Amino acid sequence: MTEAALQGGLAARAIALRTGATAPAGVEEAAAAGTRERGAAQGGTLLEARGLHTYYGSSHILHGVDFRIGKGEALGLMGRNGMGKTTLIRTMLGFVKPAAGTVAVRGEDMTGGPTWKIARRGIAYVPEGRGIFPNLSVKENLLMAARAGVEGQREWTFDRVMTTFPRLSERLSHGGGQLSGGEQQMLTIGRALMTNPDLLILDEATEGLAPLIVREIWRVIREIRDTGIATVIVDKNHAAVTSLTDRSMILVKGQVVFDGPSETLRHDPETIQKHLGV
Repeated sequence: MTEAALQGGLAARAIALRTGATAPAGVEEAAAAGTRERGAAQGGTLLEARGLHTYYGSSHILHGVDFRIGKGEALGLMGRNGMGKTTLIRTMLGFVKPAAGTVAVRGEDMTGGPTWKIARRGIAYVPEGRGIFPNLSVKENLLMAARAGVEGQREWTFDRVMTTFPRLSERLSHGGGQLSGGEQQMLTIGRALMTNPDLLILDEATEGLAPLIVREIWRVIREIRDTGIATVIVDKNHAAVTSLTDRSMILVKGQVVFDGPSETLRHDPETIQKHLGV
């Protein structure tokens, strides 16, 4: 997006807000995207990896992967099953130690550091498989995670999570293990938001869910992105991912084969079919 287009979009939105009119179609989305791009450029890098090599036993999974996400940026991380997406995330978050390469959080070297320390630097993770506490109630799952963000922000409160996920408000006393798959996913995302993160990583947040719940999860992800929280979205639905993100990366056998604007990838059916097609 050019600076002129961004300024035009912001001006149109400002006029609409002052007059009570409706902004022209596409202006809100364009302005929000431009704001995220500017934030990523000016706000610095939140999470960065350089030259990551990771093994599971004798299996070489990541082959010199570079990764970066800036403040307020939305990034889609894609690839077929077994290409190294989750391994990349787990390596950057300290679950797995790299054999080579570096990981920095807000410019601080955290290579191989403890996961809790990395999380305390403003990163929240919604893992594949959800990882909720089945013996705790919905309310307990949420409140045990509540804390201020790195800069003291408390924008995501218990009440805000209830407003975002009204279904959970009806099940506060239920144990986490009593919830449906969709409700568990909502709980996991809500729990992550209670940490007031600057970066939210969602690993296969819609996998195995009913279509109605999938639409609800995508709505919430869009809302989270528009609040300025940087997001990394791992999902097989490339159309949804590229429509929600500023930038996309594709991994093939542990190597980056595409890293560029999501708009470019969305209009490149050859690359999509070659690396993401069934």
